Amino acid sequence: MSDENARPETYRSGFVAVVGRPNVGKSTLINGLIGTQVAIMSSRPETTRKAIRGILTTDNAQMVLVDTPGIHRPRTLLGQRLNDVVDESLADSDEIAFLLPGDQEIGPGDKRILSRLRSQFATKLEDGSFSWKIPLIGVLTKIDKLNRQQMIEKLIELDQFADFTEIVPVSALEDDNLDEVRNVLIENLPEGPQMYPAEQVSEERPEETIAELIRGAFLEELDDELPHSLAVVVDGIEYPVDPATGVKYDGKATVMVSIYVERDSQKPIIIGRKAEHLVAVKKKLRTAVNRIVGQKAVLDMHVKVAKSWQSDPKQLERLGF
Repeated sequence: MSDENARPETYRSGFVAVVGRPNVGKSTLINGLIGTQVAIMSSRPETTRKAIRGILTTDNAQMVLVDTPGIHRPRTLLGQRLNDVVDESLADSDEIAFLLPGDQEIGPGDKRILSRLRSQFATKLEDGSFSWKIPLIGVLTKIDKLNRQQMIEKLIELDQFADFTEIVPVSALEDDNLDEVRNVLIENLPEGPQMYPAEQVSEERPEETIAELIRGAFLEELDDELPHSLAVVVDGIEYPVDPATGVKYDGKATVMVSIYVERDSQKPIIIGRKAEHLVAVKKKLRTAVNRIVGQKAVLDMHVKVAKSWQSDPKQLERLGF
């Protein structure tokens, strides 16, 4: 019996914090790596509000990707809470994927993130370089917007920017080099056991996943008109039950949704003329919601006003922040 048959490959597992300033493609990359939508994708910055955990299981590894809200200077209590979410996500990490977009210059926001990561995870050496306690992977995103020469220049720039363990270029949108990113992230995980069932792709409850999908759909539907103060809560999922026997049957489930804005004047923006926006979002999400609920479902959406909720501790609590 040969030695290579006798020794199983090392199993690796751990948490990878995906960090970067707003709108660098964190959610797009996570969804691309997992192979299904677990994080909201939108062209608007600061879309992610929770540390959504996407779980990727392969034959020899399990990687839990944590999509952190973009690190930014908080302007509201909500902004401060989002930064706290980032802190918690980072504290549990075994590895960090630091995303820098190929189509933008390295700026003050990137430097602020690097400095924050260094204070938490690195020791400064006598020669001025940094020794990292956990692997720091530089991910150059949006390479579909660069030609070959520009990409080489950008990779050199990243190499000089930080003491990355490895640097890997990717276009998650074009599915270019995703496998290489996946391999590099897995190779840098510590040895460890499988933590979640192989078929599980997210740590979110169905209600949270649906709420995030609805918010993402409104972001796309309304684009620039959408108030940034939109919050979505799924109040419950009612499954059809036979009143005589109390047994569930295969009719349509009802997903009860509350959509919160901060001012009365914002309600008509969300609803649209003849409820066109509500109708469009329901239509767009029909298949995804049916899949999450496990049977046919209808979205029962109500738009409500929660005045100045982004700065009110009690309301933030009620809305899940």
